[in-house]
Amino acid sequence: MKHIVLTGGGTAGHVTPNIAMIPRLKELGYKISYIGSYEGIEKKLIEELGIPYYGISSGKLRRYFDVKNFTDPFRVLKGFTEAKKLMKKLKPDVVFSKGGFVTVPVVIAASRRKIPTFIHESDMTPGLANKICIPFATKVCCNFPETISHLPKEKAVLTGTPIRQELLSGSREKGLAFTGLTPDKPTILIIGGSLGATAVNEAVRSVLPELLEDFQVVHLCGKGKSDEKLKNVKGYVQYEYIKKELADLFALADIVISRAGANAICELGALNKPNLLIPLSARASRGDQILNARSFEHLGYSKVLEEEELTKESLLDAVHDLYENRESYITAMSSGKQKDSIELIVQLFENSVK
Repeated sequence: MKHIVLTGGGTAGHVTPNIAMIPRLKELGYKISYIGSYEGIEKKLIEELGIPYYGISSGKLRRYFDVKNFTDPFRVLKGFTEAKKLMKKLKPDVVFSKGGFVTVPVVIAASRRKIPTFIHESDMTPGLANKICIPFATKVCCNFPETISHLPKEKAVLTGTPIRQELLSGSREKGLAFTGLTPDKPTILIIGGSLGATAVNEAVRSVLPELLEDFQVVHLCGKGKSDEKLKNVKGYVQYEYIKKELADLFALADIVISRAGANAICELGALNKPNLLIPLSARASRGDQILNARSFEHLGYSKVLEEEELTKESLLDAVHDLYENRESYITAMSSGKQKDSIELIVQLFENSVK
């Protein structure tokens, strides 16, 4: 039996593409193990699927001053020692890394044991963890054509991002039943994201009375970010986190407001959902979400409102413009060339373990 180790962690975006791969890997008879951090978000998500999970020590490598810069290198070294032991114990045939700092020791340890190792970069330009991993990788899968120029030519493979297939089979009727909303009014789905949700949440809630004149709102606001004062507002429902019913909420949504993480926007593109992207500010990130959003805007898939331009008036104008022109966004997305990312990536594994 072929054995694959999946790795990735730190944010949900470093885990969900791995989860999307699992059904196909099982169909092909792979034994699957997962390496992540001791207590990161990936641990809960993977253990819920019944996949054997192994935690290692993890530290963040920062480009700015932080007192943790003095202790995290020791955590990384400990993680490398643990990853080496796990590679020796698990003896995988192939390793697939989705990114995050926990993956760095895993990729290096696998490379040193001559295990074919594939990494995936979702954003337009590689993040620091993947930059460190690239020299040790067999191939680097990427999401955007523009990314290829940032990668070694002999390693770059344009695959797109693996999409959770269950998202494609949601039911509008089930979404209505779950939320208690009416079929007679258009619905906005708002996805705050796990990182930087507060700014989007506050902006949406500041214009909620105006939005509810024309729309219903389903708000995925993030853990601990629900507002009790809005609990009984007609036409507005809020959830901290949704897993099982997410496909139905997408099916219910006429338009979506979202941050611009690469996995999130690729899911919106696959679902042909007209979307308003509010990328995480360059002040709070390395600017990758801004690049992602502009790429989708250029393709005609998304409308973009940068956080620095976010006001009550600009948000309301953008929402109404998006809704009025939603058919043009649907047409652009439905005519785009969607890659079968899962099959493309799995084929790389298959070719390496023959």
